[in-house]
Amino acid sequence: MLVDSHCHLDRLDLSAHGGSLDAALAAARARGVGHFLCIGVSADNAAAVKSLAERYADVDCSVGVHPLDIEPGSAPALDWLLGELDHPRVVAIGETGLDYHYQPEAAALQQQAFRLHLEAARISGKPVIVHTREARADTLRLLREAALPQAGVLHCFTEDWEMAKAALDLGFYISLSGIVTFRNAAALREVARQVPADRLLVETDSPYLAPVPHRGKANLPEYVREVAEFLAELRGVAYESLAEQTTDNFRRLFPLAHVRG
Repeated sequence: MLVDSHCHLDRLDLSAHGGSLDAALAAARARGVGHFLCIGVSADNAAAVKSLAERYADVDCSVGVHPLDIEPGSAPALDWLLGELDHPRVVAIGETGLDYHYQPEAAALQQQAFRLHLEAARISGKPVIVHTREARADTLRLLREAALPQAGVLHCFTEDWEMAKAALDLGFYISLSGIVTFRNAAALREVARQVPADRLLVETDSPYLAPVPHRGKANLPEYVREVAEFLAELRGVAYESLAEQTTDNFRRLFPLAHVRG
C-alpha cells in the first residue's frame, strides 16, 4: 500500500475523471494508494480540507497558511491555528514555511507566520509540514530555534544534500514528489539516493508537478505510484519494499492518521 503524503484534493483538475473526486480517489485506490493527506494552505480552505477528511475514511488533513498565501497585516493568529488543529481528522499543521523565490520582499512576514505555526506545533504536539524554497538558511535556523520535540517533514524536497542532512539531524523526514522524475533533476536524484529508508515519504503535491510520463498534465493522487516506482528503481529496492517502508514512515510521522491496512 502507498500513501500520498501531500495532496490538495480541493484543488484537483478532475476532468480526467468526469469531474468526480470519488472517481479520482477510486482510481488511486485501484493503483494501491490506500491513504491521502489533504493539505491546508489558507484560512479560506481550512473548512474544505476538514470536510473532505470527514467525508472519506482514507483521507486525513492538515491546516495552516502557505507562505505565499500570507498578506501584509493578515498573519495567522496562534489562537486560530490551535482552534483549527483541535479536530480529530486534522493530523498535522501546515503547510507552512518560507518561499523567497516568489516573494523575497515578504521574508519578515513569512518568518513571523512560520514561527506561529511552529509554536502551534509545539503546543499541539502535531507534526509540521514545511515548504521551503530559496530560503535554506532561514528555514533551518527557525527549525533549530523551535526545537520541536516531535518530527516534521520537508515536503516536495528540491534542495541539496547539505540541507537534507541538516533537516534529518533535526529529526525531520524528507518527502519527494514527481520532480525527482524530471530530466533536469539529477542533483535531486543524488539526494534521493541518500535519504535514509526510514525517513522517506512520497507525495504528488497534486494538482501540481505531475511526474514523468504525465509531466505537463494536471497531477492526480494516483500518480504517486509513478513517484514510488521511480524511487524504488533509483534506490535499487523492490517497489513493494519501498511502498511498505514509506507507508510505515507515514504512520510513524503522523500517528493520529487513520491509516488502514
